[in-house]
Amino acid sequence: MDTAAYQAFTVELTRRADADGRFRGLVALGSMAARDYAPDDFSDHDFFVVAWPGHAETLRQERGWLPRAEDVALAFRETAHGLKVVYRDGHLLEFAVFDLEELSFARVNRYRVLLDKGGVTERMDERARDTAAELQRTAPDDAWLFGQWLTQVLVGVGRHARGEGLSGRSRLYEAVRLFCLLLARHVPAPAASLLDGLDPVRRVERVYPETGGELARALAGDTPGLARTLLRLAERELSHVPAYPRDGVAAVRARLDSLRR
Repeated sequence: MDTAAYQAFTVELTRRADADGRFRGLVALGSMAARDYAPDDFSDHDFFVVAWPGHAETLRQERGWLPRAEDVALAFRETAHGLKVVYRDGHLLEFAVFDLEELSFARVNRYRVLLDKGGVTERMDERARDTAAELQRTAPDDAWLFGQWLTQVLVGVGRHARGEGLSGRSRLYEAVRLFCLLLARHVPAPAASLLDGLDPVRRVERVYPETGGELARALAGDTPGLARTLLRLAERELSHVPAYPRDGVAAVRARLDSLRR
């Protein structure tokens, strides 16, 4: 969906919500919110519907309020409040329907209120503050993150060597996620505001072009190569962190080398 079509869809969705008496508000999320970055040809529509009391479940079950409802190819309930919809042209919607009180279940960072018929902006601002505080309060310490990262690498290469390629690769994917979390925490970058506190692998290539590019290329290769790249990048980018596990990294590197023989 190109930019013009994307914006037209947003306008039509907002118009329909405004005209429907069951809607209390509409909140754009992620790329749709157009904060820090604009949507592109690969962006989906990610949003919250805020319903007046008694209407939330009806809106979750109905599809007629969506633009181009006749073109929906797939729709399913993902969570108690959330749904995913795929159109015949491949465009994706990810949305949740709440009443105002149910918004307490939501975690948010980037958002833009498109429609507010009572209390929505105030509640979203509150949820954003609470989400930021929760992420800070529950963030694991560096020792835990480094330990989890390194043992995921170790287990992943071991399973790969055993012939469990799928399981081994999944461990390395988790190691990539943990590495990106540590990178964002300890390596400043001019474009750091583009990173996503709820998903640490989002836009890493844009914020850290060199490191992100090397990691992306390694992901296209084999599992042992990805493991070696993770160890090398961690040494280059994160060895200044007091909790960096030098002896542990050396042990895992030696294990990797032994598997090559």
